[in-house]
Amino acid sequence: MMTLNAAQRRELKARAHALNPVVMISDAGLTPSVLHEIDVSLKSHELIKIRVFGDDRVARAAMIDDISTKLDAALVQHIGKILVIYRPRPELPAKDAATRKKSGRSRADKGPRRTKRSFQME
Repeated sequence: MMTLNAAQRRELKARAHALNPVVMISDAGLTPSVLHEIDVSLKSHELIKIRVFGDDRVARAAMIDDISTKLDAALVQHIGKILVIYRPRPELPAKDAATRKKSGRSRADKGPRRTKRSFQME
């Protein structure tokens, strides 16, 4: 389970303010498929909001503990039924980052851009 200091938490709260919830936990609770979806969202976004539809405060606290321990994430904020969770993206190994090629051709290779009118004139 990750821990954040006050400055990190404040910065993450500011970043999370404009976010919309990307995962919703229904009354069924924290199922393995929901945990997988949270994991996928954390891999791509680092910082996510989760909406919990259950009314039980104790169950929400248990969900926070489960998410934090199972996914090695940190709770940034918990207000009502909204949870803000953070986990830094895993770094790519230097070998993989260096071997990645840009797909497709660059703009310089393609020539000048064609406009709608140029297609109509043919």
